[in-house]
Amino acid sequence: MRRRLAALLIVPALALTASACGSDDDKGDKDKADPSAASSASPAAAPKPVDSAEPMPEVKGAFGKKATIEVPKGDPSDKFVVHPVSEGDGAVVKKDDLVSMNFTGKVWKSGKDLGSSYQEGGAPQLITAGSETVIPAFSQALVGQKEGSRVLVVAPPAAGFGSQGNQQAGVTGTDTLVFALDVGDVVPKKAEGRQAAIPSDLPQIKADDEAPATISVPKNDPPAKLVDKVLIQGKGAEVKSGKTVTMQYSGAAWKINEGKAKATLFDSSWKTGQPFSTAIGQGQVIPGWDKGLVGKHVGDRVLLVIPPAQAYGDQEKGKELPAKSTLVFVVDILATS
Repeated sequence: MRRRLAALLIVPALALTASACGSDDDKGDKDKADPSAASSASPAAAPKPVDSAEPMPEVKGAFGKKATIEVPKGDPSDKFVVHPVSEGDGAVVKKDDLVSMNFTGKVWKSGKDLGSSYQEGGAPQLITAGSETVIPAFSQALVGQKEGSRVLVVAPPAAGFGSQGNQQAGVTGTDTLVFALDVGDVVPKKAEGRQAAIPSDLPQIKADDEAPATISVPKNDPPAKLVDKVLIQGKGAEVKSGKTVTMQYSGAAWKINEGKAKATLFDSSWKTGQPFSTAIGQGQVIPGWDKGLVGKHVGDRVLLVIPPAQAYGDQEKGKELPAKSTLVFVVDILATS
């Protein structure tokens, strides 16, 4: 299967993760994004940010639009620079806050454009501030900033993609990167509201904490058809096919957990420190996710019970995910774009 990155935030030309590539150890899975495997790569320690270091790039343009970045002549310093260009009037971002963010990026030496979340096909990113699964140029730079701020970031390799670089984006292991970050709103990390009652023949869900959910599987056979029950009704935008959806999830296999008060989870986004993002309705994930999440809304909590034919069928995905498994997911939809 294709392993998904610990934080799958894909935008044109740039993956904002601490590790730039996954592995293709099983081509038989049709290269679908897989919410049951996480990267084992760990980022190098980033240097402590400073406010300024000569020479300094210049950022032009208004907050909320693609920035223009002018890189000065000469070599960059080896400092990790985080410098507010304009300060917003919102709340201060704290470590572990989930923050909406836009970016524009450039490679210092080559002048290569790293793209922008404002360009066509791009979208705001949800970043866990201070998370070790996202490159420090984003996660560390957000901590202490106010909502509505534009921030200049100069990131040496240790604050970017490290010595391995990012081949896909054309970034070498010695490149210093320059970004303009627009700090958006701090958003809830999970669905908020009273959870609806769940029929006794379906798994019971406890997901009150910012942690992997507790899934209790009943002692009966699973339903033969897809279940996509909304447990908490959100008030946000509708999830549409072809759009990117960002979510928290926890998943378990039905049969091996049947009758257990607390199922053994085969995966959870909470374990990565970063929500999971993917295109929906386009075959990038298992069919049960595509069919069960399209049409739902931001802020929804959804119970998905997915029969094998809409999951992994005859494929075994490890001891916690046997072949022909009916899958149980609880999914909190945080954003769509």
